[in-house]
Amino acid sequence: MKSKLFIFILISICGITKSQMTVHKMLNVGYVYQNQSFGEVGGKLLFLKNDDVIFRTGLSAMMGSVHQKFAIMPKVQADFLLNFQKNVDFYHAFYFVAGAEATNKYIAPKVGFSLFGIVDLMGGYGFSVDDRGLNGKELKGLNINLTINIPIVLLN
Repeated sequence: MKSKLFIFILISICGITKSQMTVHKMLNVGYVYQNQSFGEVGGKLLFLKNDDVIFRTGLSAMMGSVHQKFAIMPKVQADFLLNFQKNVDFYHAFYFVAGAEATNKYIAPKVGFSLFGIVDLMGGYGFSVDDRGLNGKELKGLNINLTINIPIVLLN
């Protein structure tokens, strides 16, 4: 299952990058609730041809305490940001976001909103892929993400 997801993401990225797109690097920090609270730190790539449809993919580390033990989980994610609003003064202030995230413990499809592509609020449902869970706690159920994406261009 994990290898099929990785191959799908790799093929999607290769297909998207063949058209004339610009790629922007971003750092992200955030909060994730998946039957347990986690902090998140990572990086994302934003593939942009026009502002109507944007593709983002990223890798993160989720860190938190589960049953009084510190735990770190790797996370891979892919999102589409959509906004087809035309003839407005302030172009694309908000986006509808649809995507998915996967770790070695769960997979979660999610939807939400993004303000300027920088502040994301998303929710979904996590499906457990490992019955043992994380430190004995199964990670399934409601999934909530609050993420701040910082474009590296702003840091220079």
